[in-house]
Amino acid sequence: MPSPQTVDLGPLSSPDGGSPRLTGHLARPRGTGPWPGVVVVHEALGVDDVMLRQTQRLAEAGYLALMPDLFTDGGTRRCLVPTMRAALSGRGRAYRDIHAARTYLTEHPDSTGRTGIIGFCMGGAFALMSAGQGSFQAASVNYGVLPKELDTVLEGACPVVASYGGRDRMLRGSADRLDAALNRAGVVHDVREYPQAGHSFLNDAEVGPRPLRPLFRIGGMGPHPEAAADAWQRIEAFFATHLT
Repeated sequence: MPSPQTVDLGPLSSPDGGSPRLTGHLARPRGTGPWPGVVVVHEALGVDDVMLRQTQRLAEAGYLALMPDLFTDGGTRRCLVPTMRAALSGRGRAYRDIHAARTYLTEHPDSTGRTGIIGFCMGGAFALMSAGQGSFQAASVNYGVLPKELDTVLEGACPVVASYGGRDRMLRGSADRLDAALNRAGVVHDVREYPQAGHSFLNDAEVGPRPLRPLFRIGGMGPHPEAAADAWQRIEAFFATHLT
């Protein structure tokens, strides 16, 4: 299967105050459409080979998968902090960029019009916040930080599948909190915590600067193939139920 194609999303995003030079990476399934779409929201380290392979994986599962580069205007160093701050606000440039990616997918000639969102790390927070904004039919939240006003965010949310690692020190207890809040909101969901996995366990390779990777491992961050295989099976089954 070909690598994801770089597409120009700027015309869709900039009129609403999004990134005027926004680019995205589109992966298409084999064969003939139409297919449901999935917006992929990358980790805090930005677009890299691991995130491109995650996008490709969704295409192999039968989805038009589009990952907008939320750091297009300014790069990781300039965009990381403000984008992370915006994640739990539910508004701002990054959300307009995500909306542009959704618009691209829903208007694509090979799209069924049904669209989901999946996010990893920082992207997980964006996916969770987006679940309650009425734009998506399903959301996959992977080790995303929970907002303070969780019950408010989840009012009227689309179905949510979420995965967390039990060794993720930053997000301890998040799976239980999210599961309870989704129950209170009456939202269809599947939330699971993997006891032996840590943050970014869905990645298929280590990421970040090489000198820092030993510290990431000590902190319980990084790939966990067994947990990842189970989580992907749940994600694909959930999307098949709610997007097709």
